[in-house]
Amino acid sequence: MTPRAVSSLVPQQGAMCLLEEVLSFDEKSIVCSASSHRSAANPLRCDGRLPASAGIEYGAQAVAAHGALRAAGAVPRIQAGLLAGVRAVLLHAKFLDDEPELLTVRAERLIEESGRLLYAFAVEGAGRELVSGRVAIVLSSPAPGPGAAR
Repeated sequence: MTPRAVSSLVPQQGAMCLLEEVLSFDEKSIVCSASSHRSAANPLRCDGRLPASAGIEYGAQAVAAHGALRAAGAVPRIQAGLLAGVRAVLLHAKFLDDEPELLTVRAERLIEESGRLLYAFAVEGAGRELVSGRVAIVLSSPAPGPGAAR
C-alpha cells in the first residue's frame, strides 16, 4: 500500500491533525505515522512539552482515519463520532517529545455494535510502547436526506 495522507481522512486540520500517513490498514486495524510530537507548534503542548497523555488524541485520530477508510466507496452512514470514554490507559513515558524518531500509532477495532465502537490503541517510538489504552466512540447517524421518511 502507498502511504496515504491522514489530513484527507480526519476532521482535524492544520496543526491539530497530528498524524501524517496511513502506513497500512485492513477491515479491523490501522497503522499510522507521526512526527508532530517534535513540533513546537503542536497544539497539545503544555509549558513547552508534549505530555504522554496526548497519545490518547493520536490514537483517537487513528480511529477516525480507520473509519474513513472503511467507509471509502460506500454510502457514508456516519456523520460524526464522539469520543465517549477512555479506559485502561498506560503511560510508559512522561513526554512524547522526548522521542526523536517517528511515532507509530496503531488502532484495532475490538467491538462494533449499534453505533458504538471500542478500539485498542498504542503509540510507539523506536519500537517501544509509549502510550496504550482503549477508546470508546459513539457514532451519530447522518441527517435524513430530502424526502426521507422521518
